[in-house]
Amino acid sequence: MQRIIFYVIVLITSSIFAQSDEEIQAKAVVDTFFEGFHKGDTTLMKSIMSDKIIMQTAYRNKEGKDILVNDSPKDVLKAIATRTADQKWDERLLSYNIQIDGNMANVWTPYEFWYNDEFHHCGVNSFQLFKNGDKWKIIYIIDTRRRNSCNRN
Repeated sequence: MQRIIFYVIVLITSSIFAQSDEEIQAKAVVDTFFEGFHKGDTTLMKSIMSDKIIMQTAYRNKEGKDILVNDSPKDVLKAIATRTADQKWDERLLSYNIQIDGNMANVWTPYEFWYNDEFHHCGVNSFQLFKNGDKWKIIYIIDTRRRNSCNRN
């Protein structure tokens, strides 16, 4: 009887924590994006980005006004490719919440951003992915940025 209970518990916990292949693939796309970001490898980044990607940032300015900025993918990639060697950009993803419906996925990733090993800001990235055939591509990225209310230890 104890053996049966053990196997039931293992089965239940493994099904609760198991990720689907689609979730693993969607997470890998985001991981690839940040691998390229950290290395300054925009070719790697472009390999998982749609040609028509939309990029935005939402934040509250010093006056307390909510701001939404449309970022040019070309300018973002240029900034990443041309940053100087004395600039270390380290975006640390804290978790992943992945939701998938058919050929659409959302990957929500709270993060901390460190500049030259000093905490700079925190926020959340929201990646919208589209699967065309067998490949997920990022079609939309929006992030939030704040310096306060960061849950850091």
